[in-house]
Amino acid sequence: MDDNSLQITIRNAFYRCTRLMHSKGKEYSPNEDRLENFKEAGKLQGISPEQALIGMLAKHLVSLASMTKLAGSCAIPHTQEMWEEKLTDSMNYLFLLEALLKERYGWTGPEVE
Repeated sequence: MDDNSLQITIRNAFYRCTRLMHSKGKEYSPNEDRLENFKEAGKLQGISPEQALIGMLAKHLVSLASMTKLAGSCAIPHTQEMWEEKLTDSMNYLFLLEALLKERYGWTGPEVE
């Protein structure tokens, strides 16, 4: 894959991430705090919100690992849509982990709106 194609792939993935994050925002965080579910999941399990998030992310990573095993076999391949769904969810969890860390440690950065 050439650099231009890679850059387009990255931009498209980021667009999917932001679109999904926006559409699921109200479903998963009906209040103002977009990180609320991770905080509540952490409380329920007696762990940090970050650890709760990693547990949720693990489900997607296990699914991706299973999909990659099938990708090299004679089994019916997963569709592009299925791959993109799992990849997008996984990337979003990493964005949300960064948000949790920024909130916990007061990290700042060049925020762009």
